[in-house]
Parts: sequence; C-alpha cells; structure tokens
Amino acid sequence: MVLSTVIRRDLRWLLLALNALPATAAGLLLPTALASAIDMALAGRLDGGTVWWLVGLAGVEVVGDAIGVVLAAAITARGAAWLRHRLTGHLLALGHPSRFEAGDAVSRLTGDSAIAGGVAVLGVNLGISVLTAAGAITALALLDWRLAAVFLLSVPLAALLVRSHLRLTAADVATYQEVSGELSARLVDAVGGLRTIAASGKADQEAERVLRPLPRLTSAGVGMWRTQARMIWRAGLLLPAVELAVLVAAGFGVVAGRLSVGDVLAALGYVALGMTVVGQTTLLTALQRARASAKRIEEVLETPVPEAHRPGPAEPGEVVLTSVTVPGALHDVDLTVPPGAFVAVVGRSGSGKSALASVIGGLSRPASGEVRRGGSVGYAFERPALVGATVADAVRYGTDLGRSDVEAACRAAQVHDVVVRLPRGYDTPMSTAPMSGGEAQRLGLARAFVRDPAVLVLDDATASLDVVTESTVERAVESALPGRTRVVVTHRAATARRADVVVWLDGGRVRAVGPHSELWDDDEYRAVFG
Repeated sequence: MVLSTVIRRDLRWLLLALNALPATAAGLLLPTALASAIDMALAGRLDGGTVWWLVGLAGVEVVGDAIGVVLAAAITARGAAWLRHRLTGHLLALGHPSRFEAGDAVSRLTGDSAIAGGVAVLGVNLGISVLTAAGAITALALLDWRLAAVFLLSVPLAALLVRSHLRLTAADVATYQEVSGELSARLVDAVGGLRTIAASGKADQEAERVLRPLPRLTSAGVGMWRTQARMIWRAGLLLPAVELAVLVAAGFGVVAGRLSVGDVLAALGYVALGMTVVGQTTLLTALQRARASAKRIEEVLETPVPEAHRPGPAEPGEVVLTSVTVPGALHDVDLTVPPGAFVAVVGRSGSGKSALASVIGGLSRPASGEVRRGGSVGYAFERPALVGATVADAVRYGTDLGRSDVEAACRAAQVHDVVVRLPRGYDTPMSTAPMSGGEAQRLGLARAFVRDPAVLVLDDATASLDVVTESTVERAVESALPGRTRVVVTHRAATARRADVVVWLDGGRVRAVGPHSELWDDDEYRAVFG
C-alpha cells in the first residue's frame, strides 16, 4: 500500500504527534482552568496566578499549533517528493508508448502525489481529534459520571455520521481524481498541437473535445460538496442537541450541589471537544482524496515493467533491428545499419519515421522484436526541449562536461556565433535567450554532439535549417565526430542524396533500402519528396 509506505518511510510524523500532545493537553485543561477562574471570580477570590495559568495554557496551545503547521508542511512535502521520485522512475521504466498519457501522468505526479504525500499529517490530525474526544469524555466523567453517560449516548450516532460521510464521498472523490487526469491528458495533447489546430481552423472542435469530460467532473465535484454539506448540517444539529442534553444534566447537578456554575461551562467546553471528530468534515474528505490519489499512484506502480531486453552484442556504431514491431507505427521491421554509415530515413507523413528513430535511439521499446546497438546514442529533435538554467547548461544537460566541450559542440552545430552574440554569451539564462526555431534546433544538435556518441539519431532535427546550413552542419559533424553512425529522419531529397543509404518506409514497413540514386527511378519514391 502506497499510504502505509509513505507513513513508514518518514517517521517525522511522530514529532508532529509528540508536538501535538502538549497542545492537546493544554486544550483539555483549559475548560477546567476557566471553570475554576469563574468560580473564584464569583467568590471574589480570583488571583493573578490563576490568570497566568490560563494565559500559559492558551500560549502552549498556540505555540504547539504554530510548530505543527511547519512540521506538517515539511512532512507533506517530503512525502510528495518521494512519491514523485518513485512515479517518475516507474514511468520512465515503462517506456514509450505507455498506457498513461502525458497529461494524465503529470496529473498523477503533481496533484495525486501532493495529496497522498500528506496522509501521515491527516492521520496524526485525526488521531489527535480522537484523543481529544476521549480526553473530553474522561474529563466529563471526572466532573460527573452522569454527564459522560449522557454524552456517550451520542457516540453511535456520531460514528454513523462519520461512516456515512466516508462511504458517500468515496465514489465522487475517485471520479473527480480520475476525470482531472483525463482533462489534463487532453489539454496537454491539445497544447502540443496548437499550431496544427490553429492552421486547420478546428479550435472550436478541439476545445469541445478537451472539455467533454467537464460535466462528469462537475457532477463529481457537486456530489462531494453535497455530501460535505450534508455532514456539516447534521453535525451542526447534533452538537447543540448533545450540548442541550448535557446542559440539562449539568443543571440537575447544580441543583443537587454536585456541580458549580464554572463546572457547567467546563462541561459545555468538553462537549464541543468531544464532538471534534464529527466536526472534521474537511479532514475526512481530505482522507478520502488521499486514498483515491493513492489508488491512482498504485495503478502506475503496479503496472509491470517490460522485462529488460538483453540482446546480443553489436559492433561499435552498429544498429541491428530484427522483426521489430511498434503497435500502430512499425510492423516487422528488419534493418541493419553498419558502423559509420550515414542513413537517411524517408517516407510520407505517418509512415513510422519517428517511431523508427525512437526505437533506434532507445527512447521507446518495441512490443516485439530485438534491437541491438553498439555504443552510446546522441539524439536531436525537430523541436528540442532545452532544459537548463543557462545556454551552456542546456547544451551539457545530463553531463558534467566543461565549457571547452560545450563550445566545441556548438561550433560543430554552427550555433557558436549565435550564442556569443547573446547578452551574456554561454551564461545567458535560457528563459531570456531569444532564439529562432533554427537556432534552437542547432542548440539541440550541439547537445547531441557534446556526448560524443557512437550513434547519432537526428529526428527531423535540421528541418528548420536552410539547405546550405544543413550541409555545413553535416560537414562539421563529419569533422567533429568522424566515423560515427548517423541516422537522419528527413523530408529533403538533398539530404537523402548525401546519405550512404536510404531507408524508405511506407505504412510502417521498410519498402526499400538502397542509395538515393537507385531509388529515385521509382515514381512513388520521388513522390515522397513532392
């Protein structure tokens, strides 16, 4: 269970519980102390020591609450961070494509992890509420056992209210979490295709698709609030009813001489403390949300990771695919890329070019078949995500290479002159570095070059470069990374012409492999570039 693991791995919740004990004790002593002060005041015997005792109890309660807020925030943050670390590792191990869409995965990493990460705090708070209620009942019994007996008559009804709230909230909370993830997935998908959506004039239809689950989200949210409202008004009726019953019993105690006026006020205070659990409607709802979030996290963690594939060794720079299949993209692909070869991958849109590049580069696992590659892989994309505080950090991301290596890679990618013209050169923050699409692509190329890979995979990574710049980059790569295997996804006939061999994909299958000059005689091959 995720929740039990979160609780066990960080025992600082014990500090939270220990910190709450003095505050809870002070809160339980306060009604009695106040009762004594009132009785002394009515008798004209109130002194400064009693007043300071009241102030001290109140101070302990306030300070304890303040410390508790800080501890609770730290415990929740650590729990959420640990869950996010585990989730991220498992999602990466599941590979791509995965049954969990990007937006849904983000929803689980952010919202669900944060909610489930606070379960220890919720448990402590509920435990303190129960302890407070037990202490209040004990205090009532010490005042007069009859008061405690009257109060205990309400306990079964209070327990029924709590149980009913948890049961009725469960389904709505689970639906709310699930639909939130679905909305996130659709939104991330739409944001990724904004330019295509705008160009096709389908913005209204796409907005309708993204927001289609909204009625279900609204229904679940309204259900949660209705259940919470029902709990609140029922608890609101139960508390004064119990107070009235205890007050009547206390009145008889005053008449009989067993209780003083101060004792009556203390009894009312203990009734309020005894009903603490019933009043924790928000806390009970939060507990249900933590349980629902934990189930969504467990759904990911319990998804089996594909068995680690250990194909036979390949020569340095060699890539061998045997009967590789990626559902919906590639079908029974056999391909051998010899060491040091320059291979162009071409085909119409949707033919499986990016899927082939992803499999060759190790970014995704095939559903079946075998992939062997010799040595490390450098990867560059059409739209690179440049992660890092500065330009230099973005280029060496994931490595500890020095400035000289970064500059050499940028020179090879023909982007050094662009970087040095930035306000702070390589130390320019990425968030303030003005770059065109082509310049960002070249920076992504530099990030691939800096790793000195045995196999270089360029997935349309030069699409924004003009033909002359692309040719210059290729020559620089040959000079900076001599003898490296290059697999380049391209739409340009000029790039295919310069390649040693062309892999022509059609409908997810390899239609032909050969030099561009030989394939060019085929009308359908020429149409790929038309």
